[in-house]
Amino acid sequence: MKAVTMPATVSNERKRIHPHKFTLWVALGSIVMMFAGLTSAYIVRKAAANWLEFEFPSVFWISTVVILLSSLTIHLALKSFKAREMRRYRMLITITAVLGILFGVLQYFGFSYLYNHGVKIFGIGSNPSASFLGIIVGLHALHVLGGVIALLIIFFRAYSLKTKNYNTTAIEIVSTYWHFVDILWIYLFIFLKWF
Repeated sequence: MKAVTMPATVSNERKRIHPHKFTLWVALGSIVMMFAGLTSAYIVRKAAANWLEFEFPSVFWISTVVILLSSLTIHLALKSFKAREMRRYRMLITITAVLGILFGVLQYFGFSYLYNHGVKIFGIGSNPSASFLGIIVGLHALHVLGGVIALLIIFFRAYSLKTKNYNTTAIEIVSTYWHFVDILWIYLFIFLKWF
């Protein structure tokens, strides 16, 4: 019996990256370049005069643990979704969304602590080091906000009775983005703490 071979066009289609995933990777590359530029400017400006040294509040350590845990829970949520363990998926995506919101709240407390201890991020009495911190971490916070919104969307979809779709693309995209935001925070935390 003659073996049936699949046309090359069908096998090539299966190997293609989903357009939304491709767009995400292009966006992540742009974000990496933006933060590389900002941290490079930080290093150059730090060598100049009137650079204010200050201690990071301990709440930033706690927020780092929180975002690491959220990265683990979204990874496990994706695995559960792929295994169609919907009850476990819902629990894990709920925990991830709560941890994402908690990370944002802890960041707010960290900046409030700095402000209350004389570190003015912007405006009268600010310092270039504090302003750099505000810009760099503020931009990260905007990306976290985008991630939290995406988490909340898939959270509500997980509990929607109408949804019976087991397409993993959306959760894979959100998971990849959330891991990226996590890695970016780790990089920024290490950079700002020790450089």
